[in-house]
Amino acid sequence: MTKRQDTKKFFENLSGAGKSIGVLTSGGDAQGMNAAVRAVVRMGIYVGAKVYFVHEGYQGMVDGGDNIEEASWESVSSMLQVGGTVIGSARCKEFRSHEGRLKAAHHLVQRDITNLCVIGGDGSLTGANLFREEWSGLLEELVQQGLIDEQAAQNNSELHIVGMVGSIDNDFCGTDMTIGTDSALHRIIEVVDAIMTTAQSHQRTFVLEVMGRHCGYLALVSALACGADWVLIPEMPPEDGWEEQMCQKLSENRADKKRLNIIIVAEGAIDSHNKPITTDHIKELVVSCLGFDTRVTILGHVQRGGTPSAFDRILASRMGVEAVLALLEASASTPACVVSLCGNQAVRLPLMECVQMTQDVQKAMDEKNFEEAVRLRGRSFENNLNTYKLLSYRKADSELPNSSFNVAVLNVGAPAAGMNAAVRSAVRVGITEGHKMFAVNDGFEGFYKGQIKEIKWGDVGGWTGQGGSILGTKRTLPAKHLDKIAEQIRIHNINALLVIGGFEAFECLLQLYEARTSHEDFCIPMCVLPATISNNVPGTDLSIGADTSLNAIVETCDRIKQSASGTKRRVFIIETMGGYCGYLASVGGLAAGADAVYIYEEPFDIRDLQSNVEHLTEKMKTGIQRGLVLRNENSNENFTTDFIYQLYSEEGKGVFDCRKNVLGHMQQGGAPSPFDRNFGTKIAAKAIQWISRKLKESYKEGKVFANTEDTACLLGMRRRAMVFQPVVQLKDQTDFVHRIPKEQWWLKLRPLMKILAKYKTSYDVSDSGQLEHVTRVRPKKVD
Repeated sequence: MTKRQDTKKFFENLSGAGKSIGVLTSGGDAQGMNAAVRAVVRMGIYVGAKVYFVHEGYQGMVDGGDNIEEASWESVSSMLQVGGTVIGSARCKEFRSHEGRLKAAHHLVQRDITNLCVIGGDGSLTGANLFREEWSGLLEELVQQGLIDEQAAQNNSELHIVGMVGSIDNDFCGTDMTIGTDSALHRIIEVVDAIMTTAQSHQRTFVLEVMGRHCGYLALVSALACGADWVLIPEMPPEDGWEEQMCQKLSENRADKKRLNIIIVAEGAIDSHNKPITTDHIKELVVSCLGFDTRVTILGHVQRGGTPSAFDRILASRMGVEAVLALLEASASTPACVVSLCGNQAVRLPLMECVQMTQDVQKAMDEKNFEEAVRLRGRSFENNLNTYKLLSYRKADSELPNSSFNVAVLNVGAPAAGMNAAVRSAVRVGITEGHKMFAVNDGFEGFYKGQIKEIKWGDVGGWTGQGGSILGTKRTLPAKHLDKIAEQIRIHNINALLVIGGFEAFECLLQLYEARTSHEDFCIPMCVLPATISNNVPGTDLSIGADTSLNAIVETCDRIKQSASGTKRRVFIIETMGGYCGYLASVGGLAAGADAVYIYEEPFDIRDLQSNVEHLTEKMKTGIQRGLVLRNENSNENFTTDFIYQLYSEEGKGVFDCRKNVLGHMQQGGAPSPFDRNFGTKIAAKAIQWISRKLKESYKEGKVFANTEDTACLLGMRRRAMVFQPVVQLKDQTDFVHRIPKEQWWLKLRPLMKILAKYKTSYDVSDSGQLEHVTRVRPKKVD
């Protein structure tokens, strides 16, 4: 046994027997809250605890009675795909008073509930913390008033609290994403995409107001994701004279063959004198200054509604399970914590540190210290802001640095939603850095045939929202055409390459790197950006396009589950894409609430199939009479989708009937999700900045010469950071036969899916459990 396995910590050792957990949603609702409630209830029951719903937030706790109700496994069925919160939420004045909290404590003690999981915004979480600090005092009062006896006070002497942040504004410090933010972005982008078609027809300007009283996250990210002309957010008030600047930019864009303008305004937008900037004020400005036909659309509560996105369901499910683990491990000395997301990792942070930092942002803004406010918002917000600044303002040619470098961009492999956003970002950042940008059509096939032409700022307008690959993409690898490709590099004097694509793109770069010994033309900086729905590229946790594909899978599974619920006793077998990589099937299964998922990475045999059938037979005896089984297309060459369908049909005779569904290429198409637009935009900007650095470093005696490992890299997201990794170093981490990385982080999510589907399983929790601290971003530079 290796040392690593000895130190692994499994949660079988954590028992919830004899414990009671209360779960409540409080404050404004957010899509994904239900997924969090479901995860808390099922994980709680799974470890042997009793779990109670507290209906209507703190109001229900204060009122007691039927508002506090024991939850069962079945009671959270079918709520994963529902927006809002099924257990209700309310803003409660009474809980703010001492008497209200005394009543609440009494109602909890009556049911021995000493563990609370609170899903809400910073107000709700601050309230929970105060409640915990007063707990022992409240119990003493209840004993004095004769409402509870000494024994009850002793049994319930400690109150443990874990929070999850549910808020569409993403206004909570310490977490990259709050539950509901991604879904709200989906609503906004759906509206913007729809508005763009009508604006295009009439050459109109649209002013859109999105939510965010104190936080500009939604406005900023949606502006990035749709390529808006101007954005106004509370954290970055425009400088005096912004009105003229804005109008100038709008008219320049019109002159540049653009038929429409989009301006996005956060509801809390202010100018540098703290005066509100309203949508009507902007409309009047545009009309009086430019005479453009202008319309205002206020999105309002649409942003809070609708079904949660795949991202929010997975986020909330991971957080819910993590919250129960945190409650089981809590002791008298551990502070109340929040479970949150940092990069791609679940972390626990002290609740009051996060609340304090969130309040500091507001304080900094009130004091007009806006740079500080942006810094406190965290790195995710700061990155978005910097990328927006890079892309939004087109400098005049005279202002640009003249680098005299030529950079080529191409797509390789199968199309993935978000590729075009990445190309647009690369082209515009490249131009801003002073390079000449070249677009290559149809991958390396187009490259060796000479389909290479210069691409300008205006050529990529409106690309962010387009699915597929506008440049065209092919799976052709360069190895057979090295001489011709080298010749084209010479003809067009290409000094650097940016390849956006899937596993093939990684292979292409490896081949070019290895050909450097025989062809000096390939001694130039080269970078791969992972873009594939399968998410099977080594060196990165996530690929551009995978999120869009997950949403397509989850949406279809929702419809199929609905159909199965209507007919009763029906099991659907669904086949997903992904090659040998089980990412789409596994993560899609977690987000859609699947009963079983078959993938290549986790071998299965006839006994596993048998036990899954028995599991479904048992399930049909309960109130939930439907089943959902996902199978990755290459999970097993003999247990095909047809085979599994026939086996289930035969074994389930008289208990349930079966249907099968192959999702096919619908998983590859469609408009990119906000996440993919944003991810593509940000990593392409980062890649071009890296290329600029490498070009400067390798420019000697009038030419570029780069032959070291670190000049042929893949830019990927690893746990919490974006990292450039030499492709040659990723070779050992890759299974080339099955085209997958040897180690894949998401396999850790599979036990979650099994637990939530009521299977006994082993779950490695060595990654979680340590309480971390909020990092105050970089201290000020000392002079």
